[in-house]
Amino acid sequence: MTDALTSATYDISEDDLRWMVLEGEKLPEELRDFEPFREGVLDNATMAEQGLPANTAESFHRLGRITGYIREFGTTIDRSLLGDGSDLVAATVAHLFRDYGAVSRWMEEVFVKRFEENAGKKTENGHQIVSVQRIKVDGFYDEAVGMWVVQRGPNGLVSSTVIDFRVGRILGVAYLVTVGDFQRKALAERIATELERQIVRVVLGSA
Repeated sequence: MTDALTSATYDISEDDLRWMVLEGEKLPEELRDFEPFREGVLDNATMAEQGLPANTAESFHRLGRITGYIREFGTTIDRSLLGDGSDLVAATVAHLFRDYGAVSRWMEEVFVKRFEENAGKKTENGHQIVSVQRIKVDGFYDEAVGMWVVQRGPNGLVSSTVIDFRVGRILGVAYLVTVGDFQRKALAERIATELERQIVRVVLGSA
């Protein structure tokens, strides 16, 4: 795709990514009481450390990933007081890639494939990936894919509903972590849709 928006993403720098991820007031109303939890540059080395096995900074570089930026929010309520279906964490990430095609390869070869390959296995932090399911998402400017991942850890089951979408050479990611075996597609889509709008605003210089 070589339309004007895609072409404009080639003028984006690493420093622009921080303006793409959502501030707290841009989250859906039901998540507005979440507090800032984590924010910062997400370089390839950090991604490899925090991701699934077999990933390295060099392998990410070969796939065309340059860097990223994350902003994460979490509930202020103690986990012991939360029942199944309660949301724990909401976050948005903007990744910058070498080119448009690299974003597509990442979505299939890292985002989808690595989760599917590790179903039933333990992650680096000791959690076990219980189940992985691809979910259909609609209404995005370009290619988009969703995943619902259930993990078992020291505090029981948690679910992550994750949506990846492409805007030129930028990969936008929205995810929601929930207590128990719960898919939160509708809410995750709302976060991802607002993230897409914000990315486009920055790319077009209207943010």
